Amino acid sequence: MTTIADIRGRVRKDLGDTTAGAYRWSDDELDRHIARALEELSRAIPREQVALAATTPGSREIDLSGLASLIEVEAVEYPVDSFPPVMPGFSTWADSLTLHTETAPDGGDARLYYTAAHVVDGSGSTLAGFLEDVLAAGAGAYAALEWAVAGIDRLNTGGPDVANQYESWGRARLTAFRQLLHQHGRSNRVRGRRLYVPA
Repeated sequence: MTTIADIRGRVRKDLGDTTAGAYRWSDDELDRHIARALEELSRAIPREQVALAATTPGSREIDLSGLASLIEVEAVEYPVDSFPPVMPGFSTWADSLTLHTETAPDGGDARLYYTAAHVVDGSGSTLAGFLEDVLAAGAGAYAALEWAVAGIDRLNTGGPDVANQYESWGRARLTAFRQLLHQHGRSNRVRGRRLYVPA
């Protein structure tokens, strides 16, 4: 199971920052860049999740606060397990979803299809293998760009052009990262959507 320490190690290799005890970036700095790249990746290629949520008899409101790392509810099935599936219109606001049904729910479950942010921590990762490399590329790009900014007025043992080299490398990696997000992102998939006019 890939952890944040594994991702951090990949980023260090990409940056050539592998000499323990003489790292250019601290673990905390790289973790911040990993978190930034992970947020961007999650918006483009989120986790696709399904959850059952209990309805309240007589109310069309469903509480969404229990859905961890929620990005967007894509569809709702209510009542569940009908064939063909019954997918009513709905609207969301803050942590609440409102079903657009003629009659209020009776307390039965609704099935929510939603997207959620990915998680990478000390226990593991929700990313598919190839996305872990994409994440490392994005985090490395942000780390290099940060170092380029900080190195402008710094005495560099590698010569006066080190900051420019980091900036050039970082910008190229950031472009590649965003191209991969675009290539694999959900916005490029054909998806069926039900259109409705919100109440």
